[in-house]
Amino acid sequence: MTKNQFTIVTLFPNAFNDFMQTSIVKRAISKKQINIDIVDIRTFADNNHQQIDDAPYGGGSGMVLQALPVIKTINSIKTAHPTAQVILLSPQGQQWNHQLAYSYSQKDINYILVCGHYEGIDERIMPYIDAEVSIGDYVLTGGELPAMVIIDSITRLIPGVIVTDSHLNDSFNNSLLDYPTYTRPEVVLGMKVPAILTSGHHEKIAQYRHQQALLNTYKKRKDLLKKYPLSVKDKQIIEEYKLSIKKSRRKEQ
Repeated sequence: MTKNQFTIVTLFPNAFNDFMQTSIVKRAISKKQINIDIVDIRTFADNNHQQIDDAPYGGGSGMVLQALPVIKTINSIKTAHPTAQVILLSPQGQQWNHQLAYSYSQKDINYILVCGHYEGIDERIMPYIDAEVSIGDYVLTGGELPAMVIIDSITRLIPGVIVTDSHLNDSFNNSLLDYPTYTRPEVVLGMKVPAILTSGHHEKIAQYRHQQALLNTYKKRKDLLKKYPLSVKDKQIIEEYKLSIKKSRRKEQ
């Protein structure tokens, strides 16, 4: 039985064609590790023209998705998946992150992802929504791209989809950003791979990678270090880096 079932509620089913036929998601579908169904909201329109939007009460620009077609869509899906969790993709929702993706990947549950569009959805759908999720503090044309982001981030963490070591070192997995990576050739336009990585000394390579992950996080996302239990050695590495930066600036002056 497929472990993770995703049902996408959308006005634009074709937006997911390439997504479902590409890379890890495609392999996970073919191996029955996940299943993705697409349901077109227009199927549940109650008029001959399949109109599912209307002008907002109180005036204002743009159109609003009507509540009834969306509610009918959700209820239809729940007929087959009564315990499914309904997630509304909305800029007002909880911020999506790696920890949430991991949590969702561990649950044997069906997810219904509701993609909004236009100026939003009639508020009366909210009793049918279990959670609101946002992928960032910005507004997109619709919820289709966020749905892809969420499915992709969950899928790669499902046991067996990719090699476990590949995501254990992911950025954000342990509150540190990932360390820099390199591949062949050893020299590119005069830039060499750090010698330690070609030494074959696995323990020293592991230490080097941890150091680089630590400094990468310090340079790019200091806020993440508040969540990471810095050891005495970690603090020393950061202080030595800060001191080297100060010395470098003095030389430039």
